[in-house]
Amino acid sequence: MNKVREDLISDRHMKMGRPLMQRASGLLLHLTSLPSPYGIGDMGEGAYRFADFLSGTGQRFWQILPLTPTALLHGNSPYSSTSALAGNPLLISPDLLIEKELLSRKEIEPLPPFPEDHVDYAAVMAFKGELLKKVCGRHKVRFTTDTNFQRFCDENANWLDDYALFVALKGHFGGLPWNLWPGEIRDREKKALENWREELVDCIVEEKFIQHLFFCQWTDLKAYCNRKGIQIIGDLPIYVHYDSSDVWALPEIFKLDTEKNLLASAGAPPDFFSVTGQLWGNPVYRWNILKENGYAWWIKRAGYQLKRFNFVRLDHFRGFVDYWEVPAGEKTAVNGKWVSGPGEDFFSTLLRSFPSLPFIAEDLGVITEEVVLLRDRFALPGMRILQFAFEEDPLSDLYQPHHYIHNCVAYTGTHDNTTLVSWLFDEIEPSCRRPEKVRMERENAMRYIGFQGRETKEIHWEFIRLLMMSVANLVVFPMQDILGLGKEGRMNFPGTTHGNWEWRFRSGQLEGAEGKRLTEMTQLYGRI
Repeated sequence: MNKVREDLISDRHMKMGRPLMQRASGLLLHLTSLPSPYGIGDMGEGAYRFADFLSGTGQRFWQILPLTPTALLHGNSPYSSTSALAGNPLLISPDLLIEKELLSRKEIEPLPPFPEDHVDYAAVMAFKGELLKKVCGRHKVRFTTDTNFQRFCDENANWLDDYALFVALKGHFGGLPWNLWPGEIRDREKKALENWREELVDCIVEEKFIQHLFFCQWTDLKAYCNRKGIQIIGDLPIYVHYDSSDVWALPEIFKLDTEKNLLASAGAPPDFFSVTGQLWGNPVYRWNILKENGYAWWIKRAGYQLKRFNFVRLDHFRGFVDYWEVPAGEKTAVNGKWVSGPGEDFFSTLLRSFPSLPFIAEDLGVITEEVVLLRDRFALPGMRILQFAFEEDPLSDLYQPHHYIHNCVAYTGTHDNTTLVSWLFDEIEPSCRRPEKVRMERENAMRYIGFQGRETKEIHWEFIRLLMMSVANLVVFPMQDILGLGKEGRMNFPGTTHGNWEWRFRSGQLEGAEGKRLTEMTQLYGRI
């Protein structure tokens, strides 16, 4: 980008009052990865201690993954949820429930033998499911007398009512996807909705109360972070899961047939990494229908997210320009096609509702000039990933720190990458299609930092330093890279469905020299 163009973007930022114009740094860590005695990170003591760590080391941003419900059936992915807006009950802290006298300490002991370094989702779901049943069963009187609960239900009715009924129906029908429910409720006939709401009223109210508990804990945690000068970056996936309350409630805005089955699904075309492309299975939008009603569903969705977070990362930003659409029934993504997205019209509408546009564009992958123009037209910071900087590809220049611009967010890696240490030193997998490419990238990276032949024990700090000293206004590091972890710290391996989203760190790992080193670099490079 030339200097004139960047100055224009900077001017637009100043008019919008963007906080991302200041130099800052932060950490990427999902709540599930926090320490806790309950088998999974949650919104309890571990989260508050991590906020203290961020504040104490001068970090001003905490980036997380979607907080939406997860399911064993879908690999526990926060990107495959039954709701675009609900909270994940697994993240509710039992300690905070005890503090509010909703549970007693005796009722949660003895604890199951949960592993400390990863999440056993099946065990956690069974344990926390029982706890939440006890809370709901004991405090039914609060369903009608608690004014805070009633206010929560009223303020969130336009997604909560459908979500609670959806969860209750899935339980009643043995977990079947909604398109296999009886026709009258699958199609949301008015009389059927009334009948089922009456029949399942207890389950519906309990589900609403669980959501109330979740958002009370989240609101308190976010407020604590904000008081300490820490801003939360949330994550908004562009697509929603087919078997979700969102698609069931508003089938008209998705490409479905008369029987509510998929007509097409989202994916990615064949490329170097996959000769058959990627078939994601998410329904694609009928953007023409969304445009007719002023993108109302998207405006509401973004509005709720911006109440919960200070900034939001727009996942798969390219999809707003054009997206890969695969006909239903295809086994691979080969026979898909590019379809135009809503582009500038959509973001102009967003701008009228959210004048500061506090979004980060996830502009990774093969990005066209049209995507760049849309991102820059609305002064959205894009993402720069250091691990992408050393390939034999002209586009890799964009990811090299000496080519960064002010208006970007730079990362050593994301939740979809392996860790820095693993990327540099782990043995190359036998299944790797181009091992020589991996070796070349490692050599280029070492040459870039002038580290050839030197001690490599703390080499991850040299790459962290690269980003810290760069001109990027915001730099964000996965917690695994701060700790210098190898492949055991990987969070997600795209294209696989097992063993992901499980990594956790132990509380004692924050007590080493990492905090001091992080503080020194944050101060030295003007990001405090």
